[in-house]
Amino acid sequence: MKTVKIIAALLLVFASYQLDAQDIKHYKKIVKELSSAKYQGRGYARDGANKAGKFLQKEFTKAGVDEVIIQPFTLDINTFCGNMDMWADGKKLRAGVDFSMREYSPGVHGEFPVYHVDTLNFDPDRIFADLAKPEYAGAMVACEFWFTYKHRDVFSKLQKKGECPNGGLLYTWEAPVKFFKAYGHRVVDKPIVWVTPEAIAGVKKVRLNVDNKFLKDYECFNVIAKVEGARHDSCYVFTAHYDHIGNLGKKVFYAGANDNASGTAAIVTLAAYYAKNKPHYDMYFIAFSGEDANLRGSEYYAKNPLVPLSQIKFLFNIDMIGDNNPTLYCELSNEGLPAFSLFEKINVDGKYFKALNRGELAANSDHYSFAKRGVPCIFLENKDGDAYPYYHTPKDNWKTAVFDTYEPLFRLVTEYIKQCNR
Repeated sequence: MKTVKIIAALLLVFASYQLDAQDIKHYKKIVKELSSAKYQGRGYARDGANKAGKFLQKEFTKAGVDEVIIQPFTLDINTFCGNMDMWADGKKLRAGVDFSMREYSPGVHGEFPVYHVDTLNFDPDRIFADLAKPEYAGAMVACEFWFTYKHRDVFSKLQKKGECPNGGLLYTWEAPVKFFKAYGHRVVDKPIVWVTPEAIAGVKKVRLNVDNKFLKDYECFNVIAKVEGARHDSCYVFTAHYDHIGNLGKKVFYAGANDNASGTAAIVTLAAYYAKNKPHYDMYFIAFSGEDANLRGSEYYAKNPLVPLSQIKFLFNIDMIGDNNPTLYCELSNEGLPAFSLFEKINVDGKYFKALNRGELAANSDHYSFAKRGVPCIFLENKDGDAYPYYHTPKDNWKTAVFDTYEPLFRLVTEYIKQCNR
């Protein structure tokens, strides 16, 4: 009889191990799917984000949750899905590698002289005087981005019609060039192009053929899965954004394997775990759209929650965990700070990460929409590893995907909930 009990115990351990092994397979499958060309970078044009949302709706259902809810909302967003061509002194530049567009830029077509700003002898009056000369008529003004940011009172005038006759701006940025959507809810007067210093150094003329399309009241939706617990007076919430930055022209798309197929896949597998292991409290798993458009999906939900925000015991926002830094980065709301010591203890006991590196709370992901409303929450991100240089570039794809963080993070958060509910 004793032997039988030992065998039974070993089988339970083995079954538990198999469940974890199955989780990582399921996790990788979802990351691969979401970062495939089918979803075109899960952006707001070509219906990429919404196609991904429909896929997640099916995945949550297959996970065995009790309910899946679609929460629609709209946003205004600038997109670049047409022509995306640039030449520097006749040399063709590569979209997404040598150049990209500022998210609020209009389209631009034509050939322009290039005016290179002398940052060592910076003189705004001289710049405006030079740009009024015939040889610089309609010029694209080239300058290092952080310098323009430091002197934004000057360079903001170069973005507006009527302030200066220049044609637009070339912001130089060290490779790899990034692409953003956060402030794409508007379009400014003149085109603004990100370009590497190497691609534009000494260049006298550029030719641009870039199309933009502004989408007004574009329909998006959050995907919300619920697993019912033994108690319904409070709940835990897991969030991740499934949208990304989409397309840069007709051929380039940003797959976003790390940002944020990695976090989205994690909350789907967590939903499957709690569907099989009845939780003490109700559990919600919210896949947000509109995060890359300045947290639009989470802001909409926070203003229109399914349950009162005061009922949230703790919220876990998982964003960009597809990396291999042994230290896990996190941010907490003021109300979530008392929980950090328990997270640290669990991490030390379980040896999940070398350390938990707590940063200052910032509006850098969807947790912020809840933190500023007094919800206890934590933001979990793995950054500065091998995958981080590919952030917001076309190389953040399935081929560069890293999976080191998923399993220890899964155990960290599930153990936290277990210890809180003893």
